[in-house]
Amino acid sequence: AAGEEAESAAALEESARLQDEKRAAEERRAAEEQARGARPNAGEPSESAASPAPEEPPDDFICPITTEIMSDPVVAADGQSYERSAIERWLSTKSTSPLTSAELESKGLFPNHSLRRMIRLWQEQR
Repeated sequence: AAGEEAESAAALEESARLQDEKRAAEERRAAEEQARGARPNAGEPSESAASPAPEEPPDDFICPITTEIMSDPVVAADGQSYERSAIERWLSTKSTSPLTSAELESKGLFPNHSLRRMIRLWQEQR
């Protein structure tokens, strides 16, 4: 029982840490977007009028754990794609889906080659 309690405590700590990382990344992204939108010299034409704003990546390119564009996407047993390092870190202490908290049937991860190709193509076209 003590071992299970310690494992639960470690899983809760890891979950809280990952949520904090996700929140920090979202705050960074919001601050960057706000900085791009707020221009000094309001009376002058903005830079965005001369050049289009950077295109936001499709939601499917963003890891739900890190909230960053994935570079090594893998599919977990819940059918969702995650950044390999993030989901491996998650699964080192848990056996549940980061999105639904449902128990995963397997901790197996499979490369998502087509998603990786789409992300690289999108990055090259920017």
